Amino acid sequence: MKKLLFTLSAVALLVSAGCKNSSAKKELPRVAICGIAIESSTFSPATTNEEAFKARVGDSIYSYYPFFAPDSGIINRATWLPTLRGHAMPGGIVTREAYESLVTKTLTMLKDVMPLDGIFFDIHGAMSVQGLDDPEGDFLVRIRELVGLDVLISTSMDLHGCVSPRLAQNTDLITCYRMAPHEDAIESKKRAVTNLLERLENGKGKPAYKAWIAVPILLPGEKTSTRVEPGKSLYAEIPDVISGDDVIDAAIWMSYPWADEPRNHGVVMAYGDNKEAVGKAAEKLAKHFWDVRKKFEFVAPTTTLDSALNKAVASDKKPFIISDMGDNPTAGGAGDVTWTLTEIFKRPEFQAGGKKTLIYASIPGPELVKKAKEIGIGGKIDATPGAAIDNRYAGPIRLQGEIMAIKEGDIDAKTEVVVKSGNIYTIVTERRKGYHYEKDFTDLGLKPREADVLVVKIGYLVPELYNMRGDWLMASTPGGVDQDLLRLPYKRINRPMFPLDPDMADPDLSARFIPLSDEIMR
Repeated sequence: MKKLLFTLSAVALLVSAGCKNSSAKKELPRVAICGIAIESSTFSPATTNEEAFKARVGDSIYSYYPFFAPDSGIINRATWLPTLRGHAMPGGIVTREAYESLVTKTLTMLKDVMPLDGIFFDIHGAMSVQGLDDPEGDFLVRIRELVGLDVLISTSMDLHGCVSPRLAQNTDLITCYRMAPHEDAIESKKRAVTNLLERLENGKGKPAYKAWIAVPILLPGEKTSTRVEPGKSLYAEIPDVISGDDVIDAAIWMSYPWADEPRNHGVVMAYGDNKEAVGKAAEKLAKHFWDVRKKFEFVAPTTTLDSALNKAVASDKKPFIISDMGDNPTAGGAGDVTWTLTEIFKRPEFQAGGKKTLIYASIPGPELVKKAKEIGIGGKIDATPGAAIDNRYAGPIRLQGEIMAIKEGDIDAKTEVVVKSGNIYTIVTERRKGYHYEKDFTDLGLKPREADVLVVKIGYLVPELYNMRGDWLMASTPGGVDQDLLRLPYKRINRPMFPLDPDMADPDLSARFIPLSDEIMR
């Protein structure tokens, strides 16, 4: 009997131990999600406030990331703790008040969900803030001061972001897009998440080595598209230098040329557990980047606005798209520069009785929009939109014509109005908006494929417009994101810098090993 009792007790102990082990195995890492994303021009007179970030909080964050779907295989690998994630359309410098408010809210939410094993830190990397250099680095320092040094942080970025040594040290895993246009944005964010999960699950934690190389190149995004060479081959080389835990990931940042800060320059990083392999991977990519620096050209033929209009008028291809690049709101322009539209109205080909039709997208004009809503569709309007923020090149433009459409409820523009003046269809918005999709036009009753000329405040065309084009030219126009960098009054970036200093000596492109986040670099 005693032997039986002993056996039963032993079995009970084994079952109990097994249950505990089973329970331990099922314990998931606690991972928070946070980030603030914007690229903001310091050469624009515009400012960006908190409302522009349209911050998602809590579970609403999931809707931004399709890889958190129930059947994704990712959602069940951690206890996810979404806090605050804000993403603003590119614009002017962020007010200090907006930055401090968003950061403070994030830190409060992070404190509420501690303790943490990991953080998915989702940023753009080209945010400028009044009175503060390297805001993403500052934000990460403040996160580290709260959550501690043991939490594993994985950072996802736009390839037009900026990576300071401070940002590099205080994160553990870091990656960025490999395509411009950014068709791989979600794929890149997923990579940042899966790299984080794998290091938490295998218990290896922080990669042992991080190599950082400053590459003194600063180019506009329209010259660094991965659709064409040399960007295409440069970014295609990244997978070749990745090798398991030896080199977990590598990335190339082109940086952002329309902010005048010391951190604005190209950067290459690699990280992993093999020091030699990590260093060689970073140096190989950095050398390739430097060697092809003189081969970067605009992704499409680029000319003056007058020349672009002449070629568009002479063409029979529809639509002939012209990129009005200097005030591109999707790169940080104020969006309300009227210079291009003023020049278009001087052209007789687009006036009443002319042979060509032109759609212009777009110009902000809240007063015109208000007046149009009072008059209604089919009525005549005479108002002056534009140049309320950036009037350095032209003043408000007088628009006289028929109201063809009024559409309310757009997430960015709020209300859109189409005014027909002769053969020019001008889209006027309550708030600035980038026009990227055919639906943006057809919802307003416009037929972009049938228009002779389509002028859009954009740089390189996003895929849908690119596929729609009959022909395409990029016009070098003025604004806060002027593509002619030699015209910008840089004072604070590190010099020499290519192409501003075209005859500069070759830089030292040796790998600099950044310390781990075992101490905070402030």
